[in-house]
Amino acid sequence: MPAKKPFALRLDEKMMKAVEKWAADEFRSTNGQIEWIIHEALKKAGRLEKKNEEKN
Repeated sequence: MPAKKPFALRLDEKMMKAVEKWAADEFRSTNGQIEWIIHEALKKAGRLEKKNEEKN
């Protein structure tokens, strides 16, 4: 598993509450939900390396 890098993220209150609610609805932490959202967006945009390429 790759190391995680700390990163400060500023969201307005309304957006943060929406993310917190979404996370709770899916039984994830807020941080886990944000990671999932970013991962899905990167995957959809074709910005992630394929699994086999990551091992090289």
